[in-house]
Amino acid sequence: MVSAVRLEPVDERNLEPLLSVAAAEAEPDDVMPPVDAPAGWSMARREAFRDYHRANFPGLDGPARTRMYAILTGGEVVGMIRMTCCDEPGTVETGLWLGRSARGQGLGAAALRQLLDVAAAAGMHTVVAETTSDNTGALSVLRKLGAKLRDDDDRVHAEISLDTPQS
Repeated sequence: MVSAVRLEPVDERNLEPLLSVAAAEAEPDDVMPPVDAPAGWSMARREAFRDYHRANFPGLDGPARTRMYAILTGGEVVGMIRMTCCDEPGTVETGLWLGRSARGQGLGAAALRQLLDVAAAAGMHTVVAETTSDNTGALSVLRKLGAKLRDDDDRVHAEISLDTPQS
């Protein structure tokens, strides 16, 4: 059984717990855009992580057009999921990551299911995602939620219509 999952907008209150999970249980390139900094979770990379997330605090109406949510289970931050407005009206792109200890428990699917509800409530009609063909965890979550998948070499493009009931 999947533990209850709650999404909480990323803000100053949960930013440090999110960084702690990222640094302890994920690789920098899996949780943030690449930065010119020493390898691993250096102080410069930790500050870049904070800056990246703070730039998205304004949400979908802000300059980055992105809303990030901490994924919580049992009151603990275990990862992050986001949605970013696309150029096509009514469409947002999503991505998520979980700390290693939270993977394989259905938490990613539960978080994405909640994000789909949030996106629909915000007036969105389509959620898209992109991953690699070897990211079996992401592909499993996307399939579970009824995404239409399209392979393009080693990339996989996913599309979920919010006008269709989700699994």
